[in-house]
Amino acid sequence: MSANGYRVEPGSPFPLGASWDGRGVNFALFSVNAEKVELCLFDATGRREIARIALPEYTDQVWHGYLPEVAPGTPYGYRVYGPYDPKRGHRFNHHKLLVDPYAKTLMGRLQWHAANFGYRVGSSRGDLSFDRRNNARYVPKSVVVADSMDLTWSSRPAVPWRDTVIYEMHVKGMTARHPRIPENLRGSFAGLSHPAILDHLVDLGVTTVELLPVQPFADEPHLVDKGLRNYWGYNPYCFFAPEPGYMTTGIVREFRSMVHRFHDAGIEVILDVVFNHSGEGDHLGPTLSFRGIDNACYYRLPPDQPRYYVNDAGCGNTLNIAHPRVLQMVMDALRYWTEDMGVDGFRFDLAATLGRDESNRFSTYSPFLSAIRQDPALSHVKLIAEPWDLGVGGYRIGAFPPGWSEWNDKFRDTTRSFWRGDGGKMGALASGIAGSSPIFQHNGRRPSATVNFVTAHDGFTLEDLVTYSHKHNLANQEDNKDGTENNLSNNYGVEGPTDDPEIVSVRARQKRNLMATLLLSQGVPMIAAGDEMGRTQAGNNNAYCQDNEVSWMDWETIDAEQADFLDFVKHLIRIRLDNDVFRRRRFFPPQQDKEAGTREVTWLAQGGHAVGKQDWEGAQTFGFHLLADDEDPQSTSAIALLNATGKDVHFHLPEFAMKTNWRVIFDTARQQLRDEPVWTPSDAGFSLSALSFTLLYESL
Repeated sequence: MSANGYRVEPGSPFPLGASWDGRGVNFALFSVNAEKVELCLFDATGRREIARIALPEYTDQVWHGYLPEVAPGTPYGYRVYGPYDPKRGHRFNHHKLLVDPYAKTLMGRLQWHAANFGYRVGSSRGDLSFDRRNNARYVPKSVVVADSMDLTWSSRPAVPWRDTVIYEMHVKGMTARHPRIPENLRGSFAGLSHPAILDHLVDLGVTTVELLPVQPFADEPHLVDKGLRNYWGYNPYCFFAPEPGYMTTGIVREFRSMVHRFHDAGIEVILDVVFNHSGEGDHLGPTLSFRGIDNACYYRLPPDQPRYYVNDAGCGNTLNIAHPRVLQMVMDALRYWTEDMGVDGFRFDLAATLGRDESNRFSTYSPFLSAIRQDPALSHVKLIAEPWDLGVGGYRIGAFPPGWSEWNDKFRDTTRSFWRGDGGKMGALASGIAGSSPIFQHNGRRPSATVNFVTAHDGFTLEDLVTYSHKHNLANQEDNKDGTENNLSNNYGVEGPTDDPEIVSVRARQKRNLMATLLLSQGVPMIAAGDEMGRTQAGNNNAYCQDNEVSWMDWETIDAEQADFLDFVKHLIRIRLDNDVFRRRRFFPPQQDKEAGTREVTWLAQGGHAVGKQDWEGAQTFGFHLLADDEDPQSTSAIALLNATGKDVHFHLPEFAMKTNWRVIFDTARQQLRDEPVWTPSDAGFSLSALSFTLLYESL
């Protein structure tokens, strides 16, 4: 048969999406409740619609057709016919051009316009009204691509979990202000893989980068109305394509080439992915893709009120990942990014949502967690969960199955609180330093199950954590009501920047304390981009909408204190990677029957004895001894001493430590990092400065 001058054949219901076989393209789109699906073809610019072709076949709930004359590079979209009946959960509107859920490249950027909504914006009937405007000019076009395996991934770094140091960063934030990156490459994948960025990361010593969302995302209407945009990107509407705004060429190869350059530098690439919700928002949101293809299948709707959406993600809707076809889409996307695009793992935003079953309860045997556990293509990649969501019973830290690592916000809060001087945190901090075994030591899980962090994209930067006692989010235009109040921060006397030398000194010392605790704890450390260089957001702890200097890295105005701190962070990473005692393969075993000094870890009280039950309460000064493995040449016994009080103290080392000499590797109270003298223990004890972290190595 022919339509609009194009020959159309039945084609195949598999694979989903637009698939070129060398002579034509097969189009396949899943929809249970649609009555008709039209394929819309556009000219090379994506501006003019040149044909509408009804997909001729419907097999196993998939609409499909094959067009021999269509080639890679063709822009297209779908119009899906069916009932517009929000009260029954159906929101079909064939006047709206829809993005193919399986599109691997998009042409153009999403432009906000009232025509993108399936209902008449401003109508007294709200979303029960119907909008007949064609929105094609305002939405990106899906593009047919030729799947190419010309880039192989045999050179993956494959960094073991225990050796992993993660660096969380934003494509644009890292590159927008870098003077060595050409202006036309700033804010792009090509810019991110520029030698200027790679050199910095290699010199820093990180092994793995975690990119904030790089899939196409929507700006929420309320941000557009304020002249702002969704900078972080946690609002996707397509899960296969790279974000068009991060590409200089519009060709998928740009992302693949970026990954290759990172791999050549020995650095892994992990993607922060959002499968808990989409950018189509709540019942008053736009119709961009899933909503118009089959709203009742793609989203979880309350059975008694299907006009609305279950909102466990807090972003207006929740993807129905328990549905077999939605689950298939997510799994297909993960395999595509792994096998075709070369990425080395994923961090799952609000992953507790993905662990919910059809009854909306979290289960390690949920459809998604079960599917990913057995998938051979994903068996070798790193999987990281943000182990919570906003739904009932949504805080699930430690509950993910073997093979997963999890963001550990308890480590974050305890570390911040201890160094701020809050009492009663010593035991919790010791547990965090030891890998948080009460949370993660089950089902054969290892210390790498915990991803430790002190700061992340969400919240204060490290610089702001020691500079502001309160959030300063007025730039977000929400009357400073957004963002958490629980920052566990301290300004040390002045809110914001100051020239007071005493305050500047204590802030610098506290940054060193926080970073040393992070990088010398068991588990996997994650550093937020720019923390190593004193990046500030001027006290904004929710900069999700700040696509400007508030969020972008400042590569040029680095003062002497920031340069010193950068050197200190490099030094810490080298210490971690050079000494196996900080990267244990297993949790510390129970050792009550061993003497202090012969245990893998011995917790030390200020008085020189091993910590007893009475010592854990209220103390703000303690230490720990890590015993070297005699069979491991990369292992050296170490003692760490932490003093979170505001005064100098004498720390009396235990008897077993008095039998050898010790070399001071660093003392956060001083700038000096190297060539420290050997220290011989004495009864007078070790002088430990106020607010300091000291590391000692056994001197043989």
